[in-house]
Amino acid sequence: MPEGLSAALALPGLWGLLAAVTLAGTVYGFAGFGAALIFLPVAVAQVAPELAVAAFSITALSSLVTVVPRALPQTDKRALGQLLLAAMAGFPLGIWVLRSSDETVIRWAVSGIVLLTLAALIAGWRMKTAPRTGARLGVGAATGVVGGATGLTGPVVILFNLGAGAPAAATRANTLVFLTLSAALLLPQLWLQGLLRAEALWLGLVLVVPYALGNRIGQALFHPGHERLYRRVAYAIIAASALVGLPIWR
Repeated sequence: MPEGLSAALALPGLWGLLAAVTLAGTVYGFAGFGAALIFLPVAVAQVAPELAVAAFSITALSSLVTVVPRALPQTDKRALGQLLLAAMAGFPLGIWVLRSSDETVIRWAVSGIVLLTLAALIAGWRMKTAPRTGARLGVGAATGVVGGATGLTGPVVILFNLGAGAPAAATRANTLVFLTLSAALLLPQLWLQGLLRAEALWLGLVLVVPYALGNRIGQALFHPGHERLYRRVAYAIIAASALVGLPIWR
C-alpha cells in the first residue's frame, strides 16, 4: 500500500471526515453551495488546515462529472471567466497566509467566516454592487485570497451572485460551477507552494466517492419548488459544522 494512502487511512477522525464530506456533497447537490462551508470547519478541527484544504480541493473535482454538466448551460460564461481569472490572481497570497499562519488562527478564521456568511444569508444581506467587469474582478480576487487561506471560495462570490439580480436558476448554476472550477484551479497553486503532498492527494481520493455519492443524492432530492426548504436545511447544517469547528473544543 502506498505510504501516502496508509497515512490518509490512519488519520484520527477519518470516519468523521467521511461523514462530513458525504453530508457536504448532498447539500451541494440540492442547494448549489455549502460544501466547503460544511466540510472545512469539521476537517480543520481534525487535521492540519493545509491538508484539509488540499484534500477537499481534490475531492471537489468529482463535481466536474456529477454536477457541473447539468449546470454549465445555465451559466453566464463571460462573468464566470472574469471571476475565475481574478480568483487565480488572488490564490498565491491566500495560500501564503495558509502555510505561514498558526493552525488555531486558521481554525478561527474558517469557523468565523462560515458563521459570518451564514448570518448574512439568513439576514438577507446581499452585495449591492452592479455586476460589471470591475466588480467581478474585485470579487474574484477577494475570493482567491480568502479561498487560498481557508479553502472557502464560496462566501464572497455567493453573496455577490445573490445580489446580482439574476434568476434563481442562473445564480445557482453560476455559483455551483464557479466553486467547482475554482477548486480545480487552486490545486496547481497549492502544488507550487508545496502544500499538495502525497497524503493530501490520497485523502482527497478517499473522500471522492462519498462526496460524489452525496452530490447524486442531493441532485435527486432537488426540486425547484422546494428552494426555501433547501436553504433552511443547508443553513442549519452549516451552522452546526461551524460550531463544531471552533477551537474552543480543544
